[in-house]
Amino acid sequence: MDPVLPIVIFAALIAILLGQDEPAPRLAQERVVLLPERDGSASAVTVTTRGGAAILDKPYAAADVFDDGTLARADESAASVEMRFGAALAAQPPPPVSFLVYFVFNTDELTDASRAQFGRIKAELAARPAPEIVVIGHTDRVGSIPYNDALSLKRAQTVRAALIQAGIAPAGIEVAGRGEREPAVATADEVAEERNRRVEITVR
Repeated sequence: MDPVLPIVIFAALIAILLGQDEPAPRLAQERVVLLPERDGSASAVTVTTRGGAAILDKPYAAADVFDDGTLARADESAASVEMRFGAALAAQPPPPVSFLVYFVFNTDELTDASRAQFGRIKAELAARPAPEIVVIGHTDRVGSIPYNDALSLKRAQTVRAALIQAGIAPAGIEVAGRGEREPAVATADEVAEERNRRVEITVR
């Protein structure tokens, strides 16, 4: 018989008698999972604790965080995430979305292209349960600052009225005018830039 074997058996018997079985596996206090972006674009997140850091840089990569601050890499799948977190994910509100519509020079009248698009926007917003909508009007740099402040607000109010007409509750729509202060395209003063004559509609 191998002379080492009785020693190993004896040590194992002592451990059993003293209640020193194999240590129980540690339970993670928290699991962080990187979900895929809705549009398929790449993303990453760094999980940092007092015990280290882990970079999650592919869909369903995960990190377990233990009570002593240490980290352990893990992997999830679409199926396991749905099983473990499906109810919480379903309860989340839809992600914010934004739309742009454009206006005829020096008016609060939508351009033909934006008028054609606006029907689809109204239908999409009206289909959302209790949407919170921020409508912000802008102008180009032609005209005085006070005039453009008033025109940008008028454009925002025109869009708000159209959304209300589409069935969206007025209380859920906030409007503001930024005048020429936040151009989409930087220009010199008194330049008529059509991309700056816009209203941004952001839905939360």
